Amino acid sequence: MKLIVCGKGGSGKSVISALLAKHLAKRRYKVLVIDNDESNFGLHHLLGMEIPEDFTRFFGGKKNIGEKLLGFVKEVGIRKNPEMEFLEKGVKLDDIPEKYLSQKGNIKLLAVGKIHEFGEGCACPINALSKELLKNLRLKEGEIAIVDADAGTEHFGRGIEEGIDLVLMTIDPTYESLALAKKVLHLASGQAEVYYVVNKYSEEIKDAFLNSIDLDRVVTYLPLNKEIFRASLEGRELSLDLKEIEDLSDWVTKKI
Repeated sequence: MKLIVCGKGGSGKSVISALLAKHLAKRRYKVLVIDNDESNFGLHHLLGMEIPEDFTRFFGGKKNIGEKLLGFVKEVGIRKNPEMEFLEKGVKLDDIPEKYLSQKGNIKLLAVGKIHEFGEGCACPINALSKELLKNLRLKEGEIAIVDADAGTEHFGRGIEEGIDLVLMTIDPTYESLALAKKVLHLASGQAEVYYVVNKYSEEIKDAFLNSIDLDRVVTYLPLNKEIFRASLEGRELSLDLKEIEDLSDWVTKKI
């Protein structure tokens, strides 16, 4: 299964991605976490791992990806680009060079690419690579890929969900997040099933959710948690056994 965790900035995408990956790994699943957010440098801390080298560098860096992927899409000169052949033939977890992975137990972390320098250009090549990688990623039984998406909806515009089986939309108690939940449901129509994880939840705001989203799509409600807040603030590993994440893990395994 390939699932993507999306939502607005600050809604808790990386927290959900990290906690879900850890719970699935405990169940002996081999989990590939794909960091697809070019501007977020916190996911690897939450997993207790080092950030790996940008996967874009395997393809010669952002500058060269556009030309190579253009050839890939047009099917022109594809045989002359061994990196593109790497994608075309279907990518297995064991095919990804260790140089571009960090590993801890049953979890592997891949960072598609980051913005490192002023003026280095937009994230378009990163998203283009993500789309082709996810479309051509071939998982075996017992393997799961979790994509921590960039904030908002640009990844839908880039077509990244073309290679995704399941969309988990993280919703926090803000009007923007609730409105985005409806937009994501529309954007993903025909591509992947969409479900919600409500984060930073409390009974005081229950009515707002009742009147704003399809509650049948809510998989779990994660209350505001001080330990999660501190770990995110301090950039350290999340090591929590939460019933809500255990329930989410149960639900994901049943969807496989």
